[in-house]
Amino acid sequence: MVVRETGRIRRSLLLTAGICSTALAILGIFLPLLPTVPLLLLAAACFARSSPHCHAWLREHRHFGPVLAAYQDGVGIPRRARLLALLLLWASILLSMLFLVEVLWLRLLLLLIALAVTLYLLWLPTRLDDGR
Repeated sequence: MVVRETGRIRRSLLLTAGICSTALAILGIFLPLLPTVPLLLLAAACFARSSPHCHAWLREHRHFGPVLAAYQDGVGIPRRARLLALLLLWASILLSMLFLVEVLWLRLLLLLIALAVTLYLLWLPTRLDDGR
């Protein structure tokens, strides 16, 4: 009896974490410091262990599915997605540095984060076709 309850609690916590990660990933599309793909990967891992239905929904999602599936399958990301991610990243970081952040160490931190994310995106394998 205790084992079943522990399993249910674990699944509930993983499902909750998956839903929260998905919500944060959606916010990450618009906010530069929230990493969309790692949050989607976390959500997929949580859903895989808690809800096959939610995991299938995420992998088959019109926008998230192709990028998530390609990443999980080791195929890489489309060139267009990488370019768009880099453009949005640098535009939002530079605009934040110029107009929103006045403290020098925060500007440097934003710059370091942008450089780290850029290196990570460039490190990922590139899928030659754009998945169309």
